[in-house]
Amino acid sequence: MTWVSALREREALFRRAPSAHNTQPWTIDYRDDEIVIGADPERSLPGSDPSGRDLALGLGAFAETCLIVAADAGLPVACDLSDPRRIRLVPAAERYDTIFHRADIEARRVNRGPYEPGLLDLVVLAGLEPGIVHVRSRALAGDLAEADRWMFGSPPVARELCAWLRLNPRDPRYHRDGLTDRALGLSRLEARVLSAALRAYPLTRRLGLPALLAASGQNLLRYDGSVLVLTGRGDDPRDAGRRLLRTWLRLARFGLAVHPLSQLLDCPATAARLAGRVGATPLAVFRVGYPQHEAARSARLPAGTDVRGEATVQPPSQLPHLGY
Repeated sequence: MTWVSALREREALFRRAPSAHNTQPWTIDYRDDEIVIGADPERSLPGSDPSGRDLALGLGAFAETCLIVAADAGLPVACDLSDPRRIRLVPAAERYDTIFHRADIEARRVNRGPYEPGLLDLVVLAGLEPGIVHVRSRALAGDLAEADRWMFGSPPVARELCAWLRLNPRDPRYHRDGLTDRALGLSRLEARVLSAALRAYPLTRRLGLPALLAASGQNLLRYDGSVLVLTGRGDDPRDAGRRLLRTWLRLARFGLAVHPLSQLLDCPATAARLAGRVGATPLAVFRVGYPQHEAARSARLPAGTDVRGEATVQPPSQLPHLGY
């Protein structure tokens, strides 16, 4: 069996990589002696991510997940980012040097629920990737409220969010991709209300829906907690995605959860203020802490799914674990 075939057998595991709105925007092309990772334009977010920042981060995180899975399986694989249009996984002289294993990939998830108050320990901060800046959560509470109003008040962004929400378990996409009610921590009543409000968005927007939805999350950062900002260092944003994935895995080893707050970067005004606050270009921002409750998992497309989102027939062992 070739290394490509051996890694392909583990596709369900490396599809556990994170992505904005759980869009899973990657394509996978298995070739004789390389695997080519591309971007699926149908799973991009042009409304909220016009620069492609989140797309690049997601592709980089996916490549890093592949490398960790390969190393865990004893497969010598390297990552080639020389082509800006695609990522190539190629044979290497030795296994990828990483402290992480498949168990870290399987355990990783986002938690959008409440966290215990308290700042991150200095020991934890000292062990993180370069380019990570710590900000107290309360300092960003006002900006988050503004970013939420912008997000829900911008029709292209709101329509995009609505397209990736999976608020009804009867939705045929519920176990494939997107953000489910359970992953968002919504009750059935809250999910129904949100679904109805977004379906009637042109009307509810005029009636003040953006302010109402923003108010529902106004206390998310109003506690003594930590927010981390991944900053750019002039490197390939896909490589920054690899750093982001490693950061999340390391935090998880301490029992810490993360909650991305991409709206702070999507909203131009709050993004500019955050850049001034951290003195660098912010690429990702996320809340960190010890969760009060276990998070529900988001779905993953089945192994073997092609670029159109159609699944090929797979043996039971290839079915994905649910999670985000």
